[in-house]
Amino acid sequence: MFANFMAWIDKRLPVTDCWNKHLAQYPAPKNFNFWYFFGSLAMLVLVNQILTGVWLTMNYEPSGDGAFASIEYIMRDVDYGWLLRYMHSTGASAFFVVVYLHMMRGLMYGSYQKPRELLWIFGMLIFLVLMAEAFMGYLLPWGNMSYWGAQVIISLFGAIPVVGEELTIWIKGDYVISGATLNRFFALHVIALPLVLVILVFLHILALHEVGSNNPEGVEIKKKKGSVKPEELSKFKFHKQYSDKYDIVDAIPFHPYYSVKDIMGVAFFLFFFCWVMFFAPEGGGYFIEAPNFEPANGLKTPEHIAPVWYFGPFYTILRVVPDKLLGAVAMFGAIIMLFALPWFDRGTVKSVRYRSKVHLLNLIQFAICFIVLGILGTMPATPTANLVGTIASFGYFGFFVALWFYSKNENTKPVPERVCK
Repeated sequence: MFANFMAWIDKRLPVTDCWNKHLAQYPAPKNFNFWYFFGSLAMLVLVNQILTGVWLTMNYEPSGDGAFASIEYIMRDVDYGWLLRYMHSTGASAFFVVVYLHMMRGLMYGSYQKPRELLWIFGMLIFLVLMAEAFMGYLLPWGNMSYWGAQVIISLFGAIPVVGEELTIWIKGDYVISGATLNRFFALHVIALPLVLVILVFLHILALHEVGSNNPEGVEIKKKKGSVKPEELSKFKFHKQYSDKYDIVDAIPFHPYYSVKDIMGVAFFLFFFCWVMFFAPEGGGYFIEAPNFEPANGLKTPEHIAPVWYFGPFYTILRVVPDKLLGAVAMFGAIIMLFALPWFDRGTVKSVRYRSKVHLLNLIQFAICFIVLGILGTMPATPTANLVGTIASFGYFGFFVALWFYSKNENTKPVPERVCK
């Protein structure tokens, strides 16, 4: 009966074909390692954020007078409201943890190089929308740090020549940050940006399954049809979209092999996620700052205004530039550089395993500079912090400049033709 039911469905909607094409018979490289957990974990956290967000909106009041009180009501009076709120707030930080690690894997193994440039662009658009989504949601608790953090970020648009002042008023919906600002941020946070995010994730997966997954060796598992001896082909059968066009080598079906493997990654992730959620939901003041337990007050500035930790690297770059407009340009330029990464890297070897020591050192210093910038972004501005932040900012941008120069004639190691076991 189930087979007949699925046959009836498939004649009207290609459910089975879609399942086989994008999951069950999708050819995945057989040498995926630890770094390849974070794509599926990002999907898990996205689902968590959407579901918990829906439930939170049922008791949230998007108004200047009622927002903070509604958060208190959710935490104290709604059944398991505290759990939903902490799942959402912890999930926001978890989202950026897995996304940053997912991006780091792309940098290590050259997942942005040809033919995956569009895949990388979609990923960066997801990252950009995710930052906008997090910023909009950061204001919604209507705590004092949320209020003043939004004040600082929105004021950056005022530095834009000619249209800056009008633009900031348009973003606020008022001459100051008020209930009108909160209301429009709420609409963007719960409707517009999640819709855009889901569409971009869908396009990201489509692009991935069109060009195929990269792997730690940086070699392609799809070969031209007829270029591989029949006895060398994998014993596994793949969806006709792949097997009719290519000889699939060194690959295994995503299901059940990687779907089961990802369950192990999910289990480890949930262990740490639940520990933070139940025992340290404030993250030592990095996930939920102490001033955010006070209602927004335009007359009481927090002693130290700092963004949530995941905005830290870009906030430090903004802060170390003395000029407001140039600081904003540098901050947004840091994100644009990531978008343009496929064109900064002029090499043909993908994986860091077969690239030069110069590239490895450049990648390490980039990661260190990014972490240092993130730490400084949560600390008060001091002369020493600004000096270290300036050096780390030069290291951040220097990664791309150096990559442009050495990647063209890089001294690389021989790359294997097939995936190494």
